Amino acid sequence: MIPNNHLIIAIDFDGTIVEDAYPDVGKPMIFALETIKRLQGDGHRLILWTYRSGRKLQEAVDFCSKNGIDFYAVNKNYPEEEFDHKISRKIHADLFIDDRNIGGFIGWTEIYKIIYNREPEVPKRKKGFLGLFR
Repeated sequence: MIPNNHLIIAIDFDGTIVEDAYPDVGKPMIFALETIKRLQGDGHRLILWTYRSGRKLQEAVDFCSKNGIDFYAVNKNYPEEEFDHKISRKIHADLFIDDRNIGGFIGWTEIYKIIYNREPEVPKRKKGFLGLFR
């Protein structure tokens, strides 16, 4: 189990939040949006950490925003950080959620279980709303 205090979590976009359809935006991965909203609501500092840049990066940020996810920072450690080509782009995070992990992407249900040390609660389904991860 990972300590359940406020974490800095770097999350990839293509193949992690959405199915990999780059340069387009794919469909959301199952339980991705619900889990990320839960992490955000619990006060974890979320960083979008993606290969995307320019217009394609903005499409990813807009997609997340339209789905109720606002990141603390995008491709940087903190919002005000200026990119310096003399310094590595590696960021500081407690966790990295990415589809390029050794062994591949474990899925959002497994990520939830690792962070919260329990199964996500699945209430009765309501009209088109999954209502997961309460």
